[in-house]
Amino acid sequence: MTAAAVTLIVGFLALVLVCVKPVGLYMVHVFDGQSVWPRRAGAPLERWIYRLCGVDADAEMGWKQYAIALLVFNALGGLAVYALQRAQLWLPLNPQKFPNLAPDSAFNTAVSFITNTNWQAYGGETTMSYLVQMLGLTHQNYLSAATGIVLAIALIRGFSRHSVRTVGNFWVDLTRCTLYILLPLSVVIGLFFVWQGMPQNLGAYTEATTLKGAKQVIAQGPVASQEVIKILGTNGGGFFNAN
Repeated sequence: MTAAAVTLIVGFLALVLVCVKPVGLYMVHVFDGQSVWPRRAGAPLERWIYRLCGVDADAEMGWKQYAIALLVFNALGGLAVYALQRAQLWLPLNPQKFPNLAPDSAFNTAVSFITNTNWQAYGGETTMSYLVQMLGLTHQNYLSAATGIVLAIALIRGFSRHSVRTVGNFWVDLTRCTLYILLPLSVVIGLFFVWQGMPQNLGAYTEATTLKGAKQVIAQGPVASQEVIKILGTNGGGFFNAN
């Protein structure tokens, strides 16, 4: 192993250790419903989401109810991503007029994204419309990452609550994880990506001519908003085939 590799690994581990306590305490406060400033700012939106979805934020679930809610939610998410891929030709935000995906490819991708699996069997910029990339894949990058986090939180509660039969509320945990952990990080890092030149637009692909006279197609699209949550959520599906 080279000196540069050792330095990278040591630096990464040091950064993780430095972040453990402040980030861990912040997550505890979020999931316990304590009054941290992001929750105070987002409280009206959080309450509106609960009212819209008919969620009783004060009602906790047993582990079976929590697990059923998790499985049903992700199954419905998988069906939605599958349907978007199968109908993308007739939906908006498809400037390249990409055709609908085949059933097996659409099913493969939908399962991969709801399970947060590092797997991509398609060429992103040559297969998926902007709508599918945003509403289907980016959306599931958030929800699958949040599902993994809240599942770990529920497990921790199960170990720590020796005399209590509940492990929290899946809908509340999922909402808080998305609103107060994943979204704030994604906005900050996503803006950094755009500042550094990563594409974030809805325009058609750019056709250019090289110095040698060859034609080149340069892919565009909402790249930064998908890449940021892909990296934070450790999901393998990215905007480009190079992933």
